[in-house]
Amino acid sequence: MSSTPAGSPRPSPRTVTPTVETVLAFVNTRADGSGREELFADGDAFAAWLAEHEEFGVGREVVATDADAAVARELRDALVTVLLAHSGDEESLGEPLSRAERHLRRVGALYPLAPVVTADGVELTSPQAGVERVFGAVLAAVTTFAQSGDWGRVKACRNPPCHFGFLDRTRNGAGLYCSTGCGSQVSMRRHRQRQRRDGGAPSEA
Repeated sequence: MSSTPAGSPRPSPRTVTPTVETVLAFVNTRADGSGREELFADGDAFAAWLAEHEEFGVGREVVATDADAAVARELRDALVTVLLAHSGDEESLGEPLSRAERHLRRVGALYPLAPVVTADGVELTSPQAGVERVFGAVLAAVTTFAQSGDWGRVKACRNPPCHFGFLDRTRNGAGLYCSTGCGSQVSMRRHRQRQRRDGGAPSEA
C-alpha cells in the first residue's frame, strides 16, 4: 500500500484512494440480514473471494483453510466495530470497541509490516506470503490511510443491520449512513417508534 509521493498534492478527504478501496473491499464481505451473503464463510469461499481481488497480491491460486477464513472474519469484524465507532454507533462504543482494538493490536503483532523506502516516498508492505499476506495488506492499507489524518472518515453505516463500510464524503465529515436509502429507513423507524410511544398518535413533523 503506497503513501502519497513526496511533493504530490494531498488527496481530498472525499477521494476514494486505493488504500480506502482495499479496506472497504475487505470489510464489506459480511452478511447483513437483508440479502448480502457472508463471503468468508469457509476456506473455499475466502479463496474464491481472494481470486477476484488481485489488490491483495496473493494470486488466483491461493489456498485458504477454514481457519484462515475464521481469522479473516475476526479481523474484519474488529475493523467494522471501529468503523461503527467512527459513525458514533452507541452499541459499538465502550467494551465492544476496546475488545476490537485489543484484537487489532494482536493482529498487528502477528502480521508485521515492512517499509519500502524510495526517492518517491515510502510504501508499507507485508513481507509474508499466501493468506498471511492478505492480513498484512489490510493492515498496511489502514495504516497508510490513517496517516493522512482522515481515518475517521472511513465509517460503517449506522443503519442496522446494514453496517456497510463507506468513505464519508460530506464536507463536515458528519455522514452516518452509506446511502440516502439507509438514512430514510432510520428516520422512518424512529418515526414509528415515536408513534408507538405516543400511543399511536401521529408525531409532529
